[in-house]
This record gives sequence, C-alpha cells and structure tokens, in this order.
Amino acid sequence: MPDEKAEHLTQAQKEQLEAELAELEGPKRTEVVQAIATARSFGDLSENFEYHAAKNEQGLLERRIVMLRDRLDRAVIIDESKRSTDKVSVGSSVEIEDEQGERMQVEISSVGGVSPDSPVGRALLGRKVGDEVTVEAPRGSWRARILSVA
Repeated sequence: MPDEKAEHLTQAQKEQLEAELAELEGPKRTEVVQAIATARSFGDLSENFEYHAAKNEQGLLERRIVMLRDRLDRAVIIDESKRSTDKVSVGSSVEIEDEQGERMQVEISSVGGVSPDSPVGRALLGRKVGDEVTVEAPRGSWRARILSVA
C-alpha cells in the first residue's frame, strides 16, 4: 500500500513514529514470536486457537511495521521555525467554533491529531484567523470559524 505522497511531519512527530517502529520491531515482535512458539507446544495446529490468534497478531504487527516504514520513507520534515502562525499548516494548533457556538481545539497532524487529508484538515489548511470554512464531511457539510492559530 505504499503511496508516493509526501508525509509532512514535524521533527517531534517523526520521532514519535520512529519510537513506535522501534517498539514494534523490538519487544513487540519478540513477544509475538514467543507466543507462537508457546502455542505450537500445545500440539495439533489445525485446532489450536492460541496458535491462530498469535499468527493473526503477527500479521497485524508486520502490517503496522510496513505502514510505519512507508510513512517514514515519505516523511518531509517541516521547519517549525519558519511556520507562520498567520496561516494553518501541518503542526498548527487551531481553535475553531462551529455554527452552534461549540469550540474545538485541533492539531493538524497525521500523528495523533487531525490529519491534513481529513475533511477538517483539508478545510483548515492555508486558512487564517477569522476565516469561515466549510467542512465537507461524510455525514454532511458544516461551517466553522477559525478563532486562533498557534
């Protein structure tokens, strides 16, 4: 599933992905291998639930490792010192207010935040404080106003 689209990350976000990858490739992978070995010792593999569960977990783990490596290979580090607080960009913390007056704080980040490729991220990127945006979400569009960008 490699996608050649650049993954814009702050240095901290890249380090977070690298730490997760190191954890998965080290201790987590060792745990899964041990669980498979233990389950094998139970005998007949055709009806061995523990074995099949451990093999499934191994498949999920390896898939996550491939995805993380792909994201890191496509990573483009954003120079946060040059990031403007006038416009919303990757790494920005944005406060918005919807049509009902509810406020929401979002961070534009593909690591633990609102993805720049999500409906909210796409609506906010490049916009400024005071701008009205329309978020085209799967359940219908809604409007919001940008209150602050940090």
